[in-house]
Amino acid sequence: MKRSRINEIMAAADDMIRHYGFVLPPFAYWSPDEFKARTDARRIVDARMGWDITDYGQGDFDKLGLFLFTLRNGQLADLKRGGGMCYAEKLLISRQDQLSPMHTHVIKAEDIINRGGATLVIELFGSDDAGNCAADRGGVVLCDGISRPYGPGDKLKLAPGESVTLMPGDWHAFWGEGGDVLIGEVSTVNDDLTDNIFREPIGRFAEIDEDVAPTHLLVSDYDRWL
Repeated sequence: MKRSRINEIMAAADDMIRHYGFVLPPFAYWSPDEFKARTDARRIVDARMGWDITDYGQGDFDKLGLFLFTLRNGQLADLKRGGGMCYAEKLLISRQDQLSPMHTHVIKAEDIINRGGATLVIELFGSDDAGNCAADRGGVVLCDGISRPYGPGDKLKLAPGESVTLMPGDWHAFWGEGGDVLIGEVSTVNDDLTDNIFREPIGRFAEIDEDVAPTHLLVSDYDRWL
């Protein structure tokens, strides 16, 4: 992805987030130079909090992509010992007909919440005995606390205010229907480096063409820029 395109997506996402009554934390607006100059930002970097814009390495963001901002993220060590900061929170934007591809998680359980906009469509499959996406298996999810069985390939549609709880082994893909959707994600500790298991062999992060300077750093920039 071109850095100029990423900068544009950031600005549009910030506008949409504010439209629905949310405001990003102060570190969202640090310039790269300010980020590098901070001596108190290590926790943000280590937890990989911040901007995340991906085309899954496929080069067509409008068709296959996702905007994310990690607001807070706990520590895997706390999760392993069963106490402490064991949670994470994100905001996402799924554009109309923009696919976030079929995947699951080994560790993370997550609530996916339609925070505003159009309809969020989530396609669901269960897992086989080896944990792979099973074309012939369904499962059960919670929709705002109510158990809902699903068959293989069923499409769950969430209106604004509605949510679904997905557990490890619930394979899911999603997109906006009828418009763009602001999504909330509340989950156990988030590890985007190792805990996204995709059905197809694709990447998690975009490759960046540095045609202009970044407005703000992506989480995938931290290792190189900081």
